[in-house]
Amino acid sequence: MKPEREPVGVAPSGELAHLRLLHLADSTLPIGSLAHSFGLETLVSAEILHAGDLPEFLHGYLREAGTVEAVACREAFHLAQAEHQEFGAMRWIQVNDCLSALKPARESRMASATLGRNFLHAVLGLGDFRVLREARDASLEFGGLIHQSAAFGLVSGSLGFEETRAVLAYLHQMSACLVSACQRLMPLGQTEATRILWNLKPAIIEVVADSADLTLETVRCTMPLLDWGAMEASRADYAIVRQLAGESVEFKWPQRQNTRSRKLCPIFLSRAGYVRCCG
Repeated sequence: MKPEREPVGVAPSGELAHLRLLHLADSTLPIGSLAHSFGLETLVSAEILHAGDLPEFLHGYLREAGTVEAVACREAFHLAQAEHQEFGAMRWIQVNDCLSALKPARESRMASATLGRNFLHAVLGLGDFRVLREARDASLEFGGLIHQSAAFGLVSGSLGFEETRAVLAYLHQMSACLVSACQRLMPLGQTEATRILWNLKPAIIEVVADSADLTLETVRCTMPLLDWGAMEASRADYAIVRQLAGESVEFKWPQRQNTRSRKLCPIFLSRAGYVRCCG
């Protein structure tokens, strides 16, 4: 069935926009979010990240990666605002290229791009949105990636959502996906997972407020341990593929060397923690 064309220049009512935002920000939206561990699998397998560390870990993740994603979401949101003006295709490409540069681990970078592409494709199946079509076509033409936060911001601006609410919804969805990944990787019950996500909400609000004064050219993200975890996960996947192809390949997850490594978990997950430790 051909999707309905969205009326040009007509913003949805407040109630309709709110319901659409809830729908698109649902962490169970079928775009493949549950297929990614975001580099956490390595940290859990190496006994570096434990259930008791999660509150501090998630706060650090929001402060670092969450700020970058919030800024990208805002930048893409603004690109979709002028419905009757020419779409800024080159700026759209630049936003996604900046995000790629800020994601040094290939697994994290490609996971974000896969989710972004799937998300944009899913929304294009709901209606004929000119800005979204032009963004998709520009990315195809230039061979660029479509990151999830940028896609969410562009969709939110195109559908007439309120900017701050859209960024809040995206970071909440991102946090929910992280908590869900942790539940699949470690002994974390539903009640505790719900409590962790509930307590993250003030931190989400703070990050969204701080992101309003930043751009992709000025924002920074330093999460060396998580980047390492994502890179190790990619190496493990490559070993599995070679084994399936009939090669004899031995791969072992990195193991914790001593009891002090557990204490290092929250410290080396963010720039602030790294500075506290190393001066």
